[in-house]
Amino acid sequence: MSTALITGATAGIGHEFAVQLAARGDDLVLVARDLARLESVAEELRTTHHVGVEVLPADLADPQQLAVVAARLADRDRPVDLLVNNAGFGLRKNFLDNPIEVEQAQQDVLVRAVLQLSHAALGGMVERGHGGIINVSSVASFLPRGTYSAAKAWVNSFGSWANLEYGPRGVKVMTLCPGFVRTEFHERLGIDRDKSAPAFLWLEADRLVRDALADFDKGRATSIPSKRYKALVAVTRAVPRSALVRLQGLGRK
Repeated sequence: MSTALITGATAGIGHEFAVQLAARGDDLVLVARDLARLESVAEELRTTHHVGVEVLPADLADPQQLAVVAARLADRDRPVDLLVNNAGFGLRKNFLDNPIEVEQAQQDVLVRAVLQLSHAALGGMVERGHGGIINVSSVASFLPRGTYSAAKAWVNSFGSWANLEYGPRGVKVMTLCPGFVRTEFHERLGIDRDKSAPAFLWLEADRLVRDALADFDKGRATSIPSKRYKALVAVTRAVPRSALVRLQGLGRK
């Protein structure tokens, strides 16, 4: 029996990871800020899939609450076999229009939480000689789009290194780079989906996670969903970043 800990587990991609891992028979530790929603999701998964589900309410932007989640991952008596670093949020305003405290909170969730939770999980995984981490990044990591993209670029670099470092020791680290996914992410930003991207770029969370888990099982270091996003990433690597800003209006002030 395996145990997976998922951050941002009550909605969107995180919730879909919880559903599909439970369907595989994994016990779960679900992390999110909303306790009532956590309990509701946990009960649904227990009833439907007959797995153990632990809930751990935490705001990962808060160092003390983040430390509680890290301690759970480091608990040698209750090992976690798979960590899914999924929690995150975006900011609608440009860099200089946001208070620095808001920008810092985003970096705390997107970077510090991934760093600290990965560190906590890897210790036991390396000792046991098996385990895995899936870090949810973004196709935005390949584009010049301000501090969100910069944070996700760090996730890519960290994950690539960690997989090379710890893969030979039995611990797989995969970076998932989704594009536009039909979740609550854009709704929380107050962004109209129909106006934010062409219809053909939108992905469904269930297919995204199913393909991501298949890539993880194959030992792939990076998972980019669909041929269209693979092609888009290839283009971003070939085109100068200044041209991406100029031609697509993707830069942020």
